[in-house]
Amino acid sequence: MCRNIKTLANFDPPATDDEIRASALQFVRKLSGTARPSRANEAAFNQAVDDVTAVARRLVHSIETHAPPRNREQEARKAHERARRRFA
Repeated sequence: MCRNIKTLANFDPPATDDEIRASALQFVRKLSGTARPSRANEAAFNQAVDDVTAVARRLVHSIETHAPPRNREQEARKAHERARRRFA
């Protein structure tokens, strides 16, 4: 899976539409094998991003959990620490 796709469920505040769309874009890029589609494939690529965004939004907003919401800053610090250890 693409490392740029971030977990979006169970955060306080909830994931924004921009965050969901960015993840959808990364997912479609990974599936298609291209970051920038040709003109011939641009419409299909953009439609796929729109479709994945809609489905992802529904999923993220419908997930129920009993775990407390995660804190974005705390998760960012954890990720930074993991990266520091990994690339040290």
